[in-house]
Amino acid sequence: MTGYKTVIGLETHAELNTKTKIFCSCKNEFGSLPNTNVCPVCLGLPGALPVLNKAVVEYAVRMGLALNCTINRVSSLVRKNYFYPDLPKAYQISQSELPLCVNGYVDFWYDGEVRRVRINRIHIEEDAGKLIHSETGEDVSYIDLNRCGVPLIEIVSEPDICSSGEAVAYLKTLRSILKYLDICDCKMQEGSIRCDVNVSLCAQGEPLGTRCEMKNVNSFSAVGRAIEYEAARQHQLLDKGEIVQQQTRRWDDIRGVSFVMRTKENAEDYRYFPEPDIPPFEISQARIDELAQTVPELANKKVIRYVTVFGISEKEAAYIAEDMKLAQFFDDCVSSGRHTPKSYCVWIMGELVKYLNSTAKSFEQTALTVSGMNDMLDAVSKGVISVSAAKRVFEVLLEKQTPVSTVIKELGLAQISSSEELERIGKQVISQNEKSVQDYRRGKTNALGYLVGQCMKATNGKADPVRMKDIILSLLAQ
Repeated sequence: MTGYKTVIGLETHAELNTKTKIFCSCKNEFGSLPNTNVCPVCLGLPGALPVLNKAVVEYAVRMGLALNCTINRVSSLVRKNYFYPDLPKAYQISQSELPLCVNGYVDFWYDGEVRRVRINRIHIEEDAGKLIHSETGEDVSYIDLNRCGVPLIEIVSEPDICSSGEAVAYLKTLRSILKYLDICDCKMQEGSIRCDVNVSLCAQGEPLGTRCEMKNVNSFSAVGRAIEYEAARQHQLLDKGEIVQQQTRRWDDIRGVSFVMRTKENAEDYRYFPEPDIPPFEISQARIDELAQTVPELANKKVIRYVTVFGISEKEAAYIAEDMKLAQFFDDCVSSGRHTPKSYCVWIMGELVKYLNSTAKSFEQTALTVSGMNDMLDAVSKGVISVSAAKRVFEVLLEKQTPVSTVIKELGLAQISSSEELERIGKQVISQNEKSVQDYRRGKTNALGYLVGQCMKATNGKADPVRMKDIILSLLAQ
């Protein structure tokens, strides 16, 4: 926005994939019949007492470690009071002054450089239920409380994001980390990740402007559109000399607009007070250290390494790093030292992507091994098979673990190495394509490619195309 700086902060909610809910033993499961995964704790019945799920705490700590946070060894829960039909207790158990994780950051590659977004906090809380609005025109809504008590972590960023594109890149980074840690299934269509978007504008060098928040934006593309809309809306207000009011707004992605839900919502409106049924809890440093050992090299760090060390493109790096199994395969290939990172990348981004798209498989469902990949590339570099023949070998390696030499022999893919045989084929093709020969001699250079192609066809792809081209040129010169 000309004359103004867009300032964005995101509050990202991720549902944790624990077996049970955060404060009871009800199943944490999506898709069950409405109001079947509930108990007195979920329903907020008088006298029901919550019990904190240990796995929720440890999942949150692992995410905090992945985002370089300080882990508060002593943490506490609070009641966040507000009324809404899908919140039967009329309060949500959450965290306030003593969250589990604070003062972190995440680095990610965006727009040709490493960007850093600071993390204010990560805290645990319970989810609310779900309102189901009638699709038959009835003026009625239904409530499904299955989601009540589903464990959430809320990841609150500092206002360090400056564009919709950077916001989407940041969210994709969080998603990749959650998947690498295997603590969230990341199915946005099921609400596993939801995002509240805070947007404000300010003139260069001026303090932050008044922010407006858009609630529960549930797709990456919607986040981008919502930010663009809100920034433009505030820009128009400021240009007219009007004041931007602090508001909570609802984003309507179908219509591409947002609507006011409520104004001037602050922390004091929730009347936080300590949760009386669950005392402050402590996690030992020894356990934190053990959990730290379970955090692998994450996708965002892999992307930065692939781009800066291996020299592959941001798009290629992001694709490989997104799949943990594929990234491990790529790293193992590179570590073998038999071929360049770029040579592996060419086959991954070409033939492998084509195969995965056509079969709807994941990389983990293929039979490809590091040794198979290396042996195939060895065969190409030594001139044993052509690149086109290697593609046929690769197709077999994706389906079953068979020695490359066996595949080459069974399919008869070994290149013709005899110069006499290649020259014989070249002479035959030239004699059968007089028009192309004359076209070449008149300066139509594409005729050469046609002649070489006919040679490759005559040999079923077994000729070395470079040698074949040299032989054709030599024959034409005669």
